[in-house]
This record gives sequence, structure tokens and C-alpha cells, in this order.
Amino acid sequence: MAYEEAVVSITLEADATLATYTGVPGQPGSADPNGGKQYNFVQITGAKTVGLADATVTDSVIGVLQNKPQYTGSAATVAISGVSKVESGATIVAGNPIAVKADGTAEVGLTGEPIVGFALTAGADGEIISVLLAGPGASPVLS
Repeated sequence: MAYEEAVVSITLEADATLATYTGVPGQPGSADPNGGKQYNFVQITGAKTVGLADATVTDSVIGVLQNKPQYTGSAATVAISGVSKVESGATIVAGNPIAVKADGTAEVGLTGEPIVGFALTAGADGEIISVLLAGPGASPVLS
């Protein structure tokens, strides 16, 4: 089971890639599933602004979205260090180095990819896992 621990976070503004109206779970008009982009990796997209991480711009990945911004400009809480829940985009085993897929989810880091953390729990595609974040600017490259 995924868990979070000693998370250090900052609050920035969500751009259009994170702004997903999810509403109240179970209420008419609410999204199902209700997660939005919560627990996906984010990157800096402008002044005080973050958006969904894109694997082609890995140098600006700063952390993991912790909340569900409903509109562009809403507060986006971003975990930048500690152990965070993360949505897996592939089958991941505990101990695997973590890289970012083009959709902001986690994948196993391969040679030459920047590493954003290490898996502490295992999970399949679409499941929530725990990742020890490497922290902004600390993404080593596997060789």
C-alpha cells in the first residue's frame, strides 16, 4: 500500500494542463474517476506556474502534484522532497529508479534518462506507488 512521509511541499499556480474539474465524488457532473492529475509529476511552465510534466523537458520536473486544482490559476501543491504517492504508468518494482513518462506518470528509469526518485513500493500501470523523491535539480542520469 502506498504511503507518504516527511513530504516538503510548495504551492504554485496550476496551468491548463493541471486544471481538471473533478467536482465532488459521486455527485452529478463530477468526474469518474475523480483523481484529476493528483500524484502526477509536474514541471515549471512559467512564473510561479506548474503544469503536467512532459518527458521531453525533464530538466524542469520539480515534484509531484498533491492536490486537484479545479481551474487554471488555482493553487497547485507540489511535493518537492520526501516520500510521495505517485501514479505509476508502468509495472514498477520496489527499488527501481523512477523517470517520468510523457503523461506525467512514473516509469522505470533507463540508461541515459534523468532519475527523479526511487520506488519504495511496487505497482502496476495506473496504481499509486510510493516514491522517494530525488528533489529539484538532483536528477542523476543513469549510465
